[in-house]
Amino acid sequence: MIKKNRFVLILGSSNSSGDTYAIASYISEVTDIPIVDLLQINFSDFDYTFKNRDDDFFSLIEELINNYDIFILATPVYWYTMSAIMKRFLDRFSDLLKIHKETGVKLRGKKMAIVSCGSDRVLKEGFHMPFIETAKYLGMVYIGDVHTWISSGGIEKDVKDQIHHFIKKLNIH
Repeated sequence: MIKKNRFVLILGSSNSSGDTYAIASYISEVTDIPIVDLLQINFSDFDYTFKNRDDDFFSLIEELINNYDIFILATPVYWYTMSAIMKRFLDRFSDLLKIHKETGVKLRGKKMAIVSCGSDRVLKEGFHMPFIETAKYLGMVYIGDVHTWISSGGIEKDVKDQIHHFIKKLNIH
């Protein structure tokens, strides 16, 4: 069994019941990792004047930082990149560099992994670069990724095998 509060799956999709959710749910079912659905969180774009201080981003990120060591970001592939809501979530990390530095420092040493879900079986080169560089910039450790897809019959055996390999690589028991 995994240590309590070690991993969290952060779902960043425009569809809370879509293909990426199906993949995240499968991972959650086989690992007991909780899912946080960004679509259910009230937070806005990064704002240089910080007018968005009172939305739910800061309370969410504090909860994540204080309770989890490994963030698994799950995003669909929209137009060859991450979803808009996942990009917004990552953009808001800028708040942690500007007005909540004491919280941002707590990201150092945390780990990040990526689960992508798209209609193509192969990602275009460079998809993971924003995640890798964001982790590096924040002092986090990028620990890997898995690309998935859903067919008309659901999650294929090949995809499940890749997910299980990913779980094993991350040392989730």
